[in-house]
Amino acid sequence: KGTSNYELEFRTKSNEIRYLLVNATTRRDAENNIVGVVGVAQDVTEAAKHDRAVAAMANELRQLIDTANAPIFGIDVDGNVNEWNDKTAEITG
Repeated sequence: KGTSNYELEFRTKSNEIRYLLVNATTRRDAENNIVGVVGVAQDVTEAAKHDRAVAAMANELRQLIDTANAPIFGIDVDGNVNEWNDKTAEITG
């Protein structure tokens, strides 16, 4: 109880940005009063950079599809149109 996870951005002395995943848990005495915090940090810089790059690429692809000069749409397994770009909306109303 009282455990939390945080991803924090730090800047090193050499001005490099690093990302740490910090797990913090409260320490309690016999009466259950908080007397401190125990924390463990893991460097997740490479994973964080990868996640941000994937998200940026997905956003760029979404923008490309939305602004394409051709209708683009998606259909689910039941044959229902469940996504479309701006051109499809323009053509179909």
